[in-house]
Amino acid sequence: MKDVRSALMVAHTSDGRTVRRPLSPHLQVYTPQMTSILSIMNRVTGIAISAGTALLVWWLVAAASGPSAYATVQWFIGSPVGLFVLFGWTASLFFHFYNGIRHLAWDAGWGYELPKAYATGWIVVGATGVTTVLVWAVGVFLARGV
Repeated sequence: MKDVRSALMVAHTSDGRTVRRPLSPHLQVYTPQMTSILSIMNRVTGIAISAGTALLVWWLVAAASGPSAYATVQWFIGSPVGLFVLFGWTASLFFHFYNGIRHLAWDAGWGYELPKAYATGWIVVGATGVTTVLVWAVGVFLARGV
C-alpha cells in the first residue's frame, strides 16, 4: 500500500511551480498571537460556561429534591474542587461577555486594525481578571458576614 502522506505535502505556487509543504498548516507552523489565542479561549470558555451551567442545574434540582440532595451539592460546591470550578465558571462568563462586546464592535466595523485588536484583547483579559477577582472578593466578604 502506497503512503499518501507525501502526496498531501504537494502544492503549487501562484506561478504554477510544484512545492512540498503541508496543504493545511498546523499549530507548530505558527507562532501564537493574541488574536488566535483569544479566539481559542472564546471557544474554550463557551464550553466551560456549558459545564458550569450543568453544575447550576444540578444545584437547582438538588434544592428542589430535598435537604439531603441539597447538602450533597453544597458540600461539593464548598470543596476546593467545587470552588475552583466556580471560579473558572465566573472567569469564563466574564471573558465570554467582554469578548462578545469586542466582537460586537468588530461587527460594527471598528477595531480591525492590528494595534486596536491587540489593545482590545488586552482590555478583555484585564477586565476579565479584575471583574472575576472583584466579584469573588465581594462574595467572600459577604459570606463571612462582615
